Amino acid sequence: MTTASAAKRIAIYAGSFDPLTNGHADIIRRALAICDQLYVAVAINVNKQPLFPANERVAQIRLVIGLESRVEVCTFTGLLVDFARSVNATINVRGLRSMSDFENEVPMAMMNRQLWSSLETIFLAASVETAHVSSSLVREVAKFGGDVSPFVHASVATALLKHFQKAE
Repeated sequence: MTTASAAKRIAIYAGSFDPLTNGHADIIRRALAICDQLYVAVAINVNKQPLFPANERVAQIRLVIGLESRVEVCTFTGLLVDFARSVNATINVRGLRSMSDFENEVPMAMMNRQLWSSLETIFLAASVETAHVSSSLVREVAKFGGDVSPFVHASVATALLKHFQKAE
């Protein structure tokens, strides 16, 4: 076996995951087919006011993913490429729901590649069942008392319900 073939394929899947949707969970599961280790990295953006604090988003992801030993859930701030370097990741997984996602993601992938040429971005198309689901739409439906159970794990639906009941 050569050194290159023995190298561990480490990937990152970064996002706000506010909240984690079934689409996110699907991308996580499918990404595991192309890597040996996956870091699900909850981005902390000081310019945004999230619905759930980062530690709750991490806990939600861990609960949904379960005991999958190849997934590490963590937080990060700053540049994605710096986080990727810190965990030795060479694969950046991104989910695409639509052409507008593609148009937004390609410039970021190109910038990341220019900042660190060892980071390759791989796009995974959303499943037909989840392509219309976004965290912002889920938050909106939950805010007005709609049923989000088709779009998120039961534990996330419960967290959303509790959050918006407190807000009343």
